[in-house]
Amino acid sequence: MAAIFIFTCMAAGVKYLSETIETPQIIFYRSFVGLVPLIVWMLVRREFPAALHTVRPLGHLWRAVVGTAAMGFYFMALARLPLPDVTAILYASPLITLGLATVILGERVGLHRWSAVGIGLGGVLLILWPHLGAGLAEGDRAALGAILALMTAFSMAFVMIQIRSLTGTESTSTIVLYFSLYPSLFALATLPFGWTVPSAGEFTILMLIGLGGGCGQLLLTQSYRYAPVSVVAPFEYTAMLWALLLGFTIFGDVPQVIMLVGAAIVIGAGLYVIYRERRLGIADKQAPRTQGT
Repeated sequence: MAAIFIFTCMAAGVKYLSETIETPQIIFYRSFVGLVPLIVWMLVRREFPAALHTVRPLGHLWRAVVGTAAMGFYFMALARLPLPDVTAILYASPLITLGLATVILGERVGLHRWSAVGIGLGGVLLILWPHLGAGLAEGDRAALGAILALMTAFSMAFVMIQIRSLTGTESTSTIVLYFSLYPSLFALATLPFGWTVPSAGEFTILMLIGLGGGCGQLLLTQSYRYAPVSVVAPFEYTAMLWALLLGFTIFGDVPQVIMLVGAAIVIGAGLYVIYRERRLGIADKQAPRTQGT
């Protein structure tokens, strides 16, 4: 939940800069400056330079490619839609993750949680509907933003699965270190294609985005070390509280009723998943052979 709060503040900063700073440039600051808290954290724990050692270099590269794509989709969606709407659409990510966890990680998901996923995705469709069905004048921009947000949700789901897989052999420091290094290089390669010189205020926000992103990534990666993906992912729903507050106070965004209804449905589905996980955890302790539902 701490990571999600930090990421929502970071998203507000990205949206604020989106009119004047190109997306690859924001990705660079998010990734490269994010190395600062990571390196400090590793030095305190005496894990550097040992964190550079990895037995799965291709795993880190693939995670970085998907993660960089997710950041790009996310930042471009923020430039086109209100912050609460993007946040609500991203609620599809934990639901998608729950499905992927059964296929890729072999986690058991039964009828109750699959039903919650189906209902939650119905809520996501409600959130998408006003943007995909808008008029041509504004609809093209809104529809593209909605599609980018949905692409972000799918990419983030794969990233969550990859993080869970990497924690089996890699330390938290190694996972986050390589995720910061690779996107920095990917984004830096776009320098000749239109980066701008930021003002003092813009530079300050870019630095805060990077520092916040680094701290949030550490917290998020560490969380997957202590709980299954299907347990951690639904806590992302706390982002709506902060998105509504920041969206209204900074950008004047007033959410539509249909978006709030859709978000409520998805949140309800997520809370039910958390409830089922808790019940199954208790049942497993009492009867180890009980099947998950």
